Amino acid sequence: MRLRNRGRIHSLRWRLLAGIGAAVLLIWLLTGWFSYTKAQHEAEELMDGSLAQTARLLLAITHDNEDDLAELVPRLATVRGAEDIYEPPLEFQIGLGDGRVLARSPDAPEFPILGVAGYSDIIRHNEAWRVLNAVSTDGRYRVQVAQAIGLRDRAALEVATQTVLPLLFITPVLIVLIYLSISRALRPLEQLADEVAARTPDSLDALTTNRVPTEARPLVVAINRLFGRVARTLDNERQFTADAAHELRTPLAALKVQAQVALLSGDTPMREHALQQIAGGVDRASHLVDQLLRLARLDPLSSPPEIRSLDPEALLLDSLNAVRQAHPQATQQMLARIPPGAQALMGDGDLLGIALRNLLDNAVRYTPPASSIRVELAQAHGRCDLRVSDNGPGVPPAALARLGERFYRAGQAAGKGNGLGLAIVARIAELHGAQLSAENLPGGGFAVTLRGLQTQHPDEQSDKTD
Repeated sequence: MRLRNRGRIHSLRWRLLAGIGAAVLLIWLLTGWFSYTKAQHEAEELMDGSLAQTARLLLAITHDNEDDLAELVPRLATVRGAEDIYEPPLEFQIGLGDGRVLARSPDAPEFPILGVAGYSDIIRHNEAWRVLNAVSTDGRYRVQVAQAIGLRDRAALEVATQTVLPLLFITPVLIVLIYLSISRALRPLEQLADEVAARTPDSLDALTTNRVPTEARPLVVAINRLFGRVARTLDNERQFTADAAHELRTPLAALKVQAQVALLSGDTPMREHALQQIAGGVDRASHLVDQLLRLARLDPLSSPPEIRSLDPEALLLDSLNAVRQAHPQATQQMLARIPPGAQALMGDGDLLGIALRNLLDNAVRYTPPASSIRVELAQAHGRCDLRVSDNGPGVPPAALARLGERFYRAGQAAGKGNGLGLAIVARIAELHGAQLSAENLPGGGFAVTLRGLQTQHPDEQSDKTD
């Protein structure tokens, strides 16, 4: 029961029905109260008008029949009406201007006929009366007409109740119509939910927006965008898996061949060479697996795991030292150029270090011995460009646009590496809001640049220093 009630609380249909139902009920109460009070007032006005009309009629009759009033009283008693709430009996007194009573109905209240002209409420013998005192134009005759207030109130209540009663029957019908209208209006959403629920995991086609209400169209558009991203992610995973399997197949086959050579060879130097080849192949396969795992960890991210202030000089020097230790036999000269007063970088130090080491590692692998490798930092307008350049042979111009694609190798790299180094750098740049660009230098050489890295504002940097 609790789950059902909780489901209703979160149901758009029940929220709309509760909100509109409460509004309808409030409007019904206000309308009923206004109609009731207005009808009651109008009923009393009508009965007051009946008193006035009777008083004028009695004055007209008395003016020409003063001597015959004794005989006319039984006849005039019929003016009292029937014992009915819609026709409450009228009691009357007829008299002269000096207050003498000439005639009166049997049940008329004993009240002086010399009262002030107009309407008044009186109490006689524990009974309330509505009284109208009327005077002829010449002041010779006076008429007093009275109605029991209890009967008047009953009549007014009956009229007011009959006015409000139809609203009581109309309101449930209105709520049912509102419920049906809401259900009909929400039916496209239910159909949309059924369509999504009926889809298989591989069915990622865009949902149609033809019959979707305008209010729900942004949701459908967002779902379609999500389907598109999921489809691209699945395609990338399938392609990544196929490429990884292809890339691993070659070193594993080579390892198998070298292992067979080592097993079958009786020549010690040949066997040792095969074992060395096996060790090198294992290193290359391990490097490939490490690169694949790194990409697998980077792909799901939408932003760097940690963003903090980084010292650019420390970042560059640490990366240079790491590459020198990884290539102790390298004869290339590695230089770092950092402008004085360089601002701190904002980003993930581990990821930016990996990107810089990959760029330096590529430069060491594909440049001639004793050549120079330069790491330069340029800052302007809150952004930073990190550039690694060398005086190596570069890459074919047609291959520049494809650098950064996974498993793509160009130039001298076509027979070396695994084609994932620059792909990892491109992904790290993307996470930091930067771009990877590569170019062949005019005087010879090759350069790769991370453009648009964010720097820390100088005021923020000084605040932290203080």
